[in-house]
Amino acid sequence: MPTIRNDQTIGVDISKDTIDVYMHPKGLRTRVPNSKSGFRALSEWLSTSEISQIIYEPTGQYHLAFEAYFLRLGVPLGKVNPRQARRFADAIGVQAKTDPIDAELLAQYGAMITIRPVAKRATKFNEMRELQSARRALIKDRIAASNRAASRICSLLKRQAKERISQIEQQLRAINAALREHVCSDELLKARFDILLTIPGVGETTAITLLVEMPELGELDHKAAASLAGLAPIARDSGTFRGRRFIQGGRAHLRQALYMPALVSIRHNPEFRAKYDLLISAGKAPKLAITVVMRKLLILANSLLRDGRLWTPSAT
Repeated sequence: MPTIRNDQTIGVDISKDTIDVYMHPKGLRTRVPNSKSGFRALSEWLSTSEISQIIYEPTGQYHLAFEAYFLRLGVPLGKVNPRQARRFADAIGVQAKTDPIDAELLAQYGAMITIRPVAKRATKFNEMRELQSARRALIKDRIAASNRAASRICSLLKRQAKERISQIEQQLRAINAALREHVCSDELLKARFDILLTIPGVGETTAITLLVEMPELGELDHKAAASLAGLAPIARDSGTFRGRRFIQGGRAHLRQALYMPALVSIRHNPEFRAKYDLLISAGKAPKLAITVVMRKLLILANSLLRDGRLWTPSAT
């Protein structure tokens, strides 16, 4: 197992079959298979050096086994947004893009910028994200099957569409049960889940999505949490010019999960309703006002998880 010290930063570029590795500042390189034998070979290669962190980009399913292996070894990992890594490359004038070059850039990026360590629970969250992804796909299938059932003339096709809807409902129930089991089997996750459920408008599905899509929630300042979700307004000002604020990027699935709870909060939470009405009376578009309420909901969840307390109505 590698010795963990504050010295070498390792950049790895993970593809389907291989992993390119660069050690900074020693400048050493290697390539190993993206397999258990390759992970063992990489661990042995790293064991002769003192390393601070392994930096990598998420690559669909290809990085998951690598991530799980080195988390079990206790090696500090740092997962970098590919867009940020590309911008870093542009900033230092590197236009070429190959696997060895990307590994070197990631090592340099990790040496210059503090990157939040990947949590030990990452493997559990990866499984939950996979279930969440399957759930979203089934919901799309259900909508398509419902449309087919409503539009078909042929009785056979209508019956098959209804059978497909029944099958989807059964699969959704199984996925929801599996997600609930993941949460309930982890004491910390269950405590966080119970806190989120006290927020008006937040049901089981939204609470699980918040936990899975933003496991950092409760450990961030409010501005960082809103930025990660893509709910922080971005300024475009220059000199005396004041551009229109807008939101961009962030975690789209998280925003989608907050939309309906925001509508419920506007209807049933006097504080959020007052904020919405104030924005509308100021001439703001309803879509913008709902976005503000979504951000307030996220910040509220961040505060409650940070303090480990349940939601209570504000004193009037």
